[in-house]
Amino acid sequence: MTEIFEKLAKSEFRSKFNLKQKDKDYIKQKGLDTIRRHACDFISKRLAPAVIANDGKQTPMKGHPVFIAQHATATCCRGCLYKWHRIEKGTELTASQREYVVNIIMEWIKRQLKS
Repeated sequence: MTEIFEKLAKSEFRSKFNLKQKDKDYIKQKGLDTIRRHACDFISKRLAPAVIANDGKQTPMKGHPVFIAQHATATCCRGCLYKWHRIEKGTELTASQREYVVNIIMEWIKRQLKS
């Protein structure tokens, strides 16, 4: 996982994303377990299907810490998922691919909470 974070850090676009204090407060209020459940739900509905009608536009740029994390980690759409993580488009994400995506999102969030 370290390798992908090193690559993402070199991207001017990806590295501009940071959690705001209100996002950090929300995470602290809800707890990381709840945020992880939210991430699992968002990934299942917005990223995991083989065909996504609005792919490339399904993840808002704000409104939930997971959305910010998705943009920061290039897990926001199937195009980015392929470009950065080499997960093919056009097939439903497997359970292990979903777990990988959620783990990256949660790792990014944990790193943000420390900064």
